[in-house]
Amino acid sequence: MSTAALHTYPASLFVPHGAPTFALRPGAAGAALKAKADLLPRPRAIVAVSAHWDSAVPTVGTADRLDTIHDFYGFPPELYAIRYPATGCRELAGIVASAIEDAGLPVQLDAERGLDHGAWVPLRLMYPDADVPVIPLSLQSRGGAEGAYRLGRALAPLAAQGLRVLGSGNLTHNLRDWQIVAHGDGRTPAYVRAFADWFAERLATGDTDALLDYRRRAPDAVRAVDLGCDGVVVSNHGGRVLDCAPPALSCLTEVIAAVGDDVPVLFDSGIDSGSDALRALMLGARAVLVGRPYLW
Repeated sequence: MSTAALHTYPASLFVPHGAPTFALRPGAAGAALKAKADLLPRPRAIVAVSAHWDSAVPTVGTADRLDTIHDFYGFPPELYAIRYPATGCRELAGIVASAIEDAGLPVQLDAERGLDHGAWVPLRLMYPDADVPVIPLSLQSRGGAEGAYRLGRALAPLAAQGLRVLGSGNLTHNLRDWQIVAHGDGRTPAYVRAFADWFAERLATGDTDALLDYRRRAPDAVRAVDLGCDGVVVSNHGGRVLDCAPPALSCLTEVIAAVGDDVPVLFDSGIDSGSDALRALMLGARAVLVGRPYLW
């Protein structure tokens, strides 16, 4: 988000959380986050919306003490030793839930949810003393841009009560391209800057229609489709069959959200019964492969 946008909407911020190792080596980006936090008035509480907490309906964390969730694998041991002792606030969590409900959206409460790395990594850099209450709030990737916009509109009145919404993620998140760059010349692909500039320009002009339709209007919004991909199969066959790999079914909604309605998503992993197939279909798979030759 541009500096102008931050000053126009000081009650909300969109920040990166990078890879988990960002917590160990924050560099210039970490210093910039801390400087921004120091520049803005200290909020009464932060509503933390992390890209790593996805649920079917908006869910508000109500825990008084928020556990530090290390939701990643294979990183340096010192990363797992980090604890961010954030506190919650049941009263303000109730206000957040009421705002969502008043907007006509469903809402649920979670008394045990802590902070995943998408939340605690940037918060630890911005508020190292953990002296600002944090209220976790899930996002709904299946709702697409329209769903995120409706949720944002529901949260907007909270600014008048001193709450700040902190969205954590990245505008571009193509790990395949990142690996190519990391093992190549290190130059960022041109589409990354083009997409970020397009997004910043639409934000600055308040072009909501274009932003909601970014998948079609923005340059290189969905590179897989542009490269001729006819479909996506979510499977653990022949790939990362590791003890630390996430179950394929848990990744299904994220994959569907990423490609939208542009290409069909098929599921082919761990189907032991008809109920497994039904669950995958209910999560949005176009079809389910069972034993490879059979198609539900």
